Amino acid sequence: MCHVIVTCRSMLWTLLSIVAAFGELIAFMSTDWLVGFPRTPDAVFGPHGATTAGEAYRPTLGIYGRCIKLPHLRRGILCGPYAVHFGEIASGFWQATSIFLAAGILLLCAVAFISVFTMCFQSIMKKSIFNVCGLLQGIAGLFLILGLMLYPAGWGSDKVQLYCGPDAAPYRAGLCSMGWAFYTAMGGTVLTFICAIFSAQAEIATSSDKVQEEIEEGKSLICLL
Repeated sequence: MCHVIVTCRSMLWTLLSIVAAFGELIAFMSTDWLVGFPRTPDAVFGPHGATTAGEAYRPTLGIYGRCIKLPHLRRGILCGPYAVHFGEIASGFWQATSIFLAAGILLLCAVAFISVFTMCFQSIMKKSIFNVCGLLQGIAGLFLILGLMLYPAGWGSDKVQLYCGPDAAPYRAGLCSMGWAFYTAMGGTVLTFICAIFSAQAEIATSSDKVQEEIEEGKSLICLL
């Protein structure tokens, strides 16, 4: 018989797990990892067909994508991948970053999916599903840390220097500033470890004596604070 067990701690863990997974996924796909120095397009088409100087803007560069403003585009900034193939990513360090981040995000998404069903299933192969998910989140957190540590090592690549100036070097961003995606990835990594630790509390909450008493009373829906 399936017992639906809902507690504040288990629901909070589920919610935080989903937030961590989506935060890391959105950050990875974003182009706002580095914000380049202000620049002006060479020319843009004026209202009467003549070319005029464009307004200054700051291009952004992600792990595999970028946002730039082209003079001949009236719609504004063009965003998209600059790397069509994996080998075209700006540097070997960013390729390694992509692998580690993708592995971590894959684990986080798997945990987020499983966490939705923990209300009904609390064990898998006689192992606590919360403990298994907590372990996976800890491993994912390590992958994310490795990816974020390697990411600044790629700042010396030719691609980054186009956006950040010739002073850009490994672990030195030159004229660039960090975009929101980098900080989101860092926040998601911290939240991942919080979830890994908090999974133990979710396990305790769903296996408490009060829960067992309500199961013995024949209740199929158990809601506890």
